Amino acid sequence: RLQKLKEMFISKFGSAPKFYARAPGRVNLIGEHIDYCGYAVLPMAIEQDILIAVEPVQTQVVQLANTNSSYLDFTTSVNNIQINKTKPQWHNYFLCGLKGIQEHFGLNNPTGMNCLLDGTIPPSSGLSSSSALVCCAGLVTLRANGKTLSKVELAEICTKSERYIGTEGGGMDQSISFLAEEGTAKLIEFSPLRATDVRLPSGATFVIANSCVEMNKAATSHYNIRVMECRLATKLLSKSKGLEWQTMLRLHDVQSKLGVSLEEMLTIVEEVLHPEPYSTEEICKCLGISPEELHSQILSQNMQDVSTFKLYQRAKHVYSEAAKVLEFKKICSEAPANALQLLGELMKQSHISCREMYECSCPELDRLVDICLQFGAIGSRLTGAGWGGCTVSMVPTDKLNTFLKNVKKAYYQTDGQRLAVENNSLFATKPGRGALVFVEA
Repeated sequence: RLQKLKEMFISKFGSAPKFYARAPGRVNLIGEHIDYCGYAVLPMAIEQDILIAVEPVQTQVVQLANTNSSYLDFTTSVNNIQINKTKPQWHNYFLCGLKGIQEHFGLNNPTGMNCLLDGTIPPSSGLSSSSALVCCAGLVTLRANGKTLSKVELAEICTKSERYIGTEGGGMDQSISFLAEEGTAKLIEFSPLRATDVRLPSGATFVIANSCVEMNKAATSHYNIRVMECRLATKLLSKSKGLEWQTMLRLHDVQSKLGVSLEEMLTIVEEVLHPEPYSTEEICKCLGISPEELHSQILSQNMQDVSTFKLYQRAKHVYSEAAKVLEFKKICSEAPANALQLLGELMKQSHISCREMYECSCPELDRLVDICLQFGAIGSRLTGAGWGGCTVSMVPTDKLNTFLKNVKKAYYQTDGQRLAVENNSLFATKPGRGALVFVEA
């Protein structure tokens, strides 16, 4: 693959690349939609990645090309980075990483670059192809400008810089992309960012299956509405408990200020919030603020037209999902005889919560989860933002081949469109390594 990339680079730019950078995609085993609420998640890097061949140049121009001809070439001055939020195209994600590093170091005359990108992560599949591209671009810019940073600093900068495109992400994708190590999943905790190895039990393999429904986080409001619903739930819970609700932003802040367990938080949600959707008027009344204050101080720009919010369901999902992550890690470290069954049960419960409480599934994902469980998966759930993208299933290793054959038949071979992409849509994966730069010897 590297040789092919090099040859394409030479024919495109007329000279050889000086170095390469890669950043992996990821699959989240458990802990969906809770990183931006301040809670730990449990992802692993996958073998699929973004790989970029780079040649720093004397001109202050960045030229981007892609081995996939459906992604058009792009050229810009390094001193005038414009990121278009309205139609997120592939090069905008590269520009996020570039801009993040430039701003961090206050680079006045950043180095120009010729870059050729090759990606093996299926796009809009919930395996974090966009964050891998942001991370890889950050790494490329760092190296080309002769700067160094720790992996944690890089992850934090790339998390912030992906927000230039309008996605209010929480940092899981960028963190695992940099901090991953081969052979182990990671418990990723935030503020401060840290990663702990989680050894997965032997005897099972994780299988990713793409529903073939594309979901682009930045192009949809679903994702950002959920972020806002969690923020509003935080404010209402804080106010009801006499906390300084104006300064509280994440559901985790409420728990840590009150000093209670996740189970107790679930009881508080039952007491304080009602299952019926809240109107903007009711939220204003609860908080004692005017609609103008709500719109200018709490709701983000792209939320101004949303008129109802489900706060009870979102908070309930977040606190129960956060507890599942800790339980998953505990089972992995204690490794009881029935560890696989227990982990499988947590994955199933997580999917139900994503479907019922967070409403981030879709009919195809639900069908795919059912098919995977029917053909022998011990646990299966959606992974990534949802509304399309992939499922992750835990399958007994000795049943892997039959499982793959049956799922192919039941899900992919019944539909012409899915059949065309089945080879890249269903695969077993092991925990892969994190982002790195390499130079040819």
